[in-house]
Amino acid sequence: MSQVTNPIQACSEIFFKPNGVFAALNVKHNWSWIPFILVITATILPAYVYFNFVDFEWYREIFINANYGDISPNEQENYRNSMTIDTILMFTIVGTIVGSLFINAILAVYFNLVTKSDEQNTNGFTDWFGFTWWIAMPGIISAMIALIVVALATNHQLDPVSLSPTSAAFLFNVSMESEWFGWAQGVRIETFWTIYLAAVGISQWTGIRGNKTYIIAAIPYFLLWGIWGLITAMS
Repeated sequence: MSQVTNPIQACSEIFFKPNGVFAALNVKHNWSWIPFILVITATILPAYVYFNFVDFEWYREIFINANYGDISPNEQENYRNSMTIDTILMFTIVGTIVGSLFINAILAVYFNLVTKSDEQNTNGFTDWFGFTWWIAMPGIISAMIALIVVALATNHQLDPVSLSPTSAAFLFNVSMESEWFGWAQGVRIETFWTIYLAAVGISQWTGIRGNKTYIIAAIPYFLLWGIWGLITAMS
């Protein structure tokens, strides 16, 4: 296991040598600001590039048809008039920051609670909150793929699912009109990488070993997919 001596090295090795990274993070502090900034930026940047490329009038129409197709024409027109590139980008930026902080805080509470009884665990909520940004780093790979997809596009009527090229929605061509679109967008390949990183981190920070680390790491994501899928199926 290689020794990690600085946060820049940790950001590089988290993808391929996570054991050393989490071993270092167990004794180092204030390194998690870098993955936080990287993850947030990687989430926002593809949306910024996409909305400055896409035929916005076309996008606005398919969005309204998919989400507000059952309301009156006057109400649709009100939504249409309120939708601009600037407002969507503002909602994207604010939503990404607030949503990510909220979701990662919940994950941190979960990891803190399920590992609390372990004698080797000396980390508290803030440590696990920092932990969540490190395990979210695979999302940067997805963001890079999304940027490539947009950069290579020649048609400005580019399907918004291109923003999540590692999702089930993209891979199985689930359209925005489908009631399963949101769920399919939420099921992503990199989530399984995140689960792996979480399991590695748990094994480095606690005395928990073996399959139990993967079970602990996977529960939040599979629980979310299951509940979300159940709600979608019943709606």
